[in-house]
Amino acid sequence: QVRPVESGGGLVQTGDSLNLSCVFTGRTFGGEGMGWFRQAPGKEREFVAAIILSDGRTVYGDSAKGRFTISGDNAPNTAHLQIHSARPEDTGVYYCVVAAGDWHAGDWGPGTQVTVSS
Repeated sequence: QVRPVESGGGLVQTGDSLNLSCVFTGRTFGGEGMGWFRQAPGKEREFVAAIILSDGRTVYGDSAKGRFTISGDNAPNTAHLQIHSARPEDTGVYYCVVAAGDWHAGDWGPGTQVTVSS
């Protein structure tokens, strides 16, 4: 079983930058992607960004374009999510998921809390 674990969350001020990391253990089959989702209080979980580990292709959600950067390392199996110029609306729990197709069927981490103070 693949087990992702997130790290790097915390309390930052508006305008700060933050780097989240996700490392997963377990066997994969190739072609998997690592994705980041976030869930703000009282809102549904939202797609942020994803990277395909085999070729480095990336994709971003609309709310992440321009201020978020996703990158990955094959060894170890790691994905990083950089948040630039953080805003209070970036506050939420950030989840990492590893999946070969449907994110909802993937392996999810426990999440890391990000709080951006105004």
